[in-house]
Amino acid sequence: MLLCVSIGLPMHAAAVDTLKIAAVSPEGSVWMKHLRAAGKAIDEGTAGRVQLKFYPGGVMGDDKAVLRKIRTGQLHGATFTSGGLVSVDPNFQLYSLPLAFDSREEADAVRKAFDQRLIDNLRGNGFEGFGIAEIGFANIMSQVPVRSVAEVRQRKVWVPDNDPGATRLLNSFGIKGAPLSIADVLTGLQTGLIDTVAAPPVGAIALQWYTQVKHAVDMPLMYVYGTLAIQSRAFNKLSEADRTVVRKILADTVLQVDTLARKDDAGAREAVGNQGIAWITATPEQTAEWRSLANTANDRFAADGFVDAKLYADFQAELARFRAAR
Repeated sequence: MLLCVSIGLPMHAAAVDTLKIAAVSPEGSVWMKHLRAAGKAIDEGTAGRVQLKFYPGGVMGDDKAVLRKIRTGQLHGATFTSGGLVSVDPNFQLYSLPLAFDSREEADAVRKAFDQRLIDNLRGNGFEGFGIAEIGFANIMSQVPVRSVAEVRQRKVWVPDNDPGATRLLNSFGIKGAPLSIADVLTGLQTGLIDTVAAPPVGAIALQWYTQVKHAVDMPLMYVYGTLAIQSRAFNKLSEADRTVVRKILADTVLQVDTLARKDDAGAREAVGNQGIAWITATPEQTAEWRSLANTANDRFAADGFVDAKLYADFQAELARFRAAR
């Protein structure tokens, strides 16, 4: 720059790489607060060479729309739930197989062995992931009390639109879902189009669904989690030094969100109870039927290639080791 001044040549600012990131989480949420802080830290850590521009609150559409915009270059990345990445890497849904875990302790133990493996697989499919953040266990929430598989089959159950993984999950229990985007669920509950959802309490509060349901089944139907992922092609355009800075800051950010999520989920469970939602428990016989159907479905998912058979076998072996040790 000094040379340019000394010989009278015009000065040009250093090139700025702007990464456009979509998020379902609304402004002011835990995710967005931490992402905003990460954007500031990346700006400072790269001397302004890398900027993050966020589109919160689902303004860029559902996961399918976001992925399409990433492929066409309108976006570079997003926060995704596991189901949102099924078209990119079906194996990223490993933890969200129905009733895969009996407890958070099991999820914690397995994640220590498999988180990095899932992130590496994601990279192999064209996306840079920065860790996994728990959201919580999804519980069946309904306007009427339900406990058994047969009772849920009689309800009008929401299934996320454009989410084949969620559809497969419901089908494994013989449940026919009503497909709606997340943005339409609250209206669907209010109008009677649906009367039952499966969601973590923290999600039900954030999206106001808890105002339209009266009962929640205390059963860990599905472990819900997500990640921040950026298309590898866009990420690799950054200099090696800047990639190192971005990777470190975003990995720390996802870890912070993951750590806070456990506390938030516990508070949300208590909060929905205080708002008049009754927590109900299935009988041992009903629980056994749920688990039997889930185990059969999970084995079939692996056999059909919906998840990698070797990955699934390793996952089951790790679970067995943890359960035996306890």
